[in-house]
Amino acid sequence: MRILLWFAAAAAMMQAQTDWPAYHGSADQTHFSALDQINTSNVARLREVWRYDSGDAFPNSEMQCNPLVIGGVLYATTPKLRVVALDAAAGREIWSFDPWEGAEVRGKQRSRGLVHWQGRIYVGARQWLWALDAKSGRPVQSFGKGGRIDLREGLGRPVEGLSVAISTPGVVYRDLLIVGSIVPEGAPSAPGYIRAFELKTGKQRWAFRTIPAPGDFGYETWPPETWKHTGGANAWAGLALDEKRGLVFAPTGSAAYDFYGSDRHGDNLFANSLIALDARTGRRRWHFQFVRHDVWDRDLPAPPTLVTVVRDGRRRDAVAQITKSGHVWVFDRETGESLFPWREVAVPASPVDGEKLAEKQPLPLAPAPFARQKLTEDLLTRRTPDAHAAVLEKFRQYRNGEQFEPPSREGTLLLPGFDGGGEWGGAAWDAETGLLYVNANEMAWIIKLIERRPPARNTTAAGLYKAECASCHRADRKGSPPEFPALDQLAGRRTNADLVKVIREGAGRMPGFSHLPEEATVALSAWMLDGEDRKVTLPAKEFPPHWVKYALDGYARFTDPDGYPAIAPPWGTLSAINLNTGEYAWRIPLGEWPELAAKGMKDTGSENYGGAVVTKGGLLFIAATNVDRKFRAFDKRSGQLLWEAELPAAGNATPATYMVNGRQYVVIAAGGGKWGNPSAGAYVAFALEE
Repeated sequence: MRILLWFAAAAAMMQAQTDWPAYHGSADQTHFSALDQINTSNVARLREVWRYDSGDAFPNSEMQCNPLVIGGVLYATTPKLRVVALDAAAGREIWSFDPWEGAEVRGKQRSRGLVHWQGRIYVGARQWLWALDAKSGRPVQSFGKGGRIDLREGLGRPVEGLSVAISTPGVVYRDLLIVGSIVPEGAPSAPGYIRAFELKTGKQRWAFRTIPAPGDFGYETWPPETWKHTGGANAWAGLALDEKRGLVFAPTGSAAYDFYGSDRHGDNLFANSLIALDARTGRRRWHFQFVRHDVWDRDLPAPPTLVTVVRDGRRRDAVAQITKSGHVWVFDRETGESLFPWREVAVPASPVDGEKLAEKQPLPLAPAPFARQKLTEDLLTRRTPDAHAAVLEKFRQYRNGEQFEPPSREGTLLLPGFDGGGEWGGAAWDAETGLLYVNANEMAWIIKLIERRPPARNTTAAGLYKAECASCHRADRKGSPPEFPALDQLAGRRTNADLVKVIREGAGRMPGFSHLPEEATVALSAWMLDGEDRKVTLPAKEFPPHWVKYALDGYARFTDPDGYPAIAPPWGTLSAINLNTGEYAWRIPLGEWPELAAKGMKDTGSENYGGAVVTKGGLLFIAATNVDRKFRAFDKRSGQLLWEAELPAAGNATPATYMVNGRQYVVIAAGGGKWGNPSAGAYVAFALEE
């Protein structure tokens, strides 16, 4: 019997080494594969061997999924969030599951991956967490109700009409699925509690309150009773698991509203924190807060990476966390001790009335930042003399300073911007070299606050829009696409019923406005569709506690008159950092703009979204670049480019590599759609010529 069990365990281990069984390859989030059939000596012979087009792409749609591959079957999501199972060697569809049951999908759906456990596939679709049979794609009826659970339940307070979803898959620990959530970053918003559900039944086993209630650790870092109405502080970026220690590591985002916090004075634990939790019970073991009272949208953007480093001649298991601000923090897994020195920096007082910032913020002294930290005149673009002059004039109009320069009404420059620095693709770790690989954006953004005025009790639909919607979608309804879509051409594309539903329930980053009476939402919808400005009477009551006086004037990147970054290149980078020493092994631009390269301006780097995969074969595979649609392979030791191929759209996702019938494949989701770039819905697989 023991021999049979040994053989079974050995077979399962070998299968796991040839599969890609979890998000980013494994629950430790290393993005590593032990496969080496494709290596530095032969990667130049890599060729496309199959392509699956989902047919689900639509204007501005995206596809960010890191697929799973188990036993020769690839599981992935499409731009419309259908789940598909494909023959991993041929790209042939085996089955598909539509969570919308054939209903038309109009809005952007983001899913970065799935979870597999004992013949089941788990996937989030808006407020629903589904369990599907891996062989048939049919819902598992014994899970929740009809194969799904409602993520809005079990939060300890009513969140009806608010959005709670999962865009990044969780981790499996024994019989539990542990997940974070994505909730709106505006207000009102649901709380971002970290929860564990039984994999068999969907029953909630535990929840960790990231916005503490009375008696919880950290309650005093918020105003009293804040937990009853404040939202956010959510682990939207994903989790890492140390299965041996039974520790789950959860990185969180900012509290809502994330640019102005007059209603949440204090440090706001556990927002913007890395939290180590007991995976069995959800109890806190330790935490570290990276940004206190965040008003810069400094969410932790990616799952942490479990690494082992050498300190004082001995190996120490650690957890590495990248940040939007361009830093890498490394902590002892058990104690939370930082393995590199850090300091606290003084923060200027906010110039905006009602705001009270934390007086000091932490920053690491090593490793050095992987993105530039302050925009100065000498770093402004010199792409053309006219571009430089225009950017310089704008630069001198804005407030500018070190990290943690406060948001302002005239506009404050933020570098790195809202999308990092580090972004949701996360870091890759190679134990063989001791290198952590991080791709990053280098774009300046503008934080400009505008005053909001509560709508009068007797108002109009247009007045209601100005009070509730204009801070994101702008007064002219042009929005800040694609993050905040334009609303000036909805006629013919949306029905009144569709729009009323979105206004009331919210979606993704957008909060729901369930506090408005039905008459008001119907009038608001009609005004946006056909311009009819009906009178609206709001209830005579105090304004809701989530109301804030100031809001962001759109998500604005700092660009030159032609739309290129206002900062000098590189605009995107790929770095290899030795975590034993804190030194950089290499750093290169990642990507370029084809039209600029044609004019001789090469290797500028570009905005990039999605992570890398590192292999025992000496390679680092990454797509991510937003404008050149390239999929690349680099020598992991030197950063030398060894191979590249063009995709049907930008590969804003993390690739996967696996082996079927003795042949190694590398696959990437080519979805594009980010910042208005062309969209597609294809998975493209590469292998060596047979």
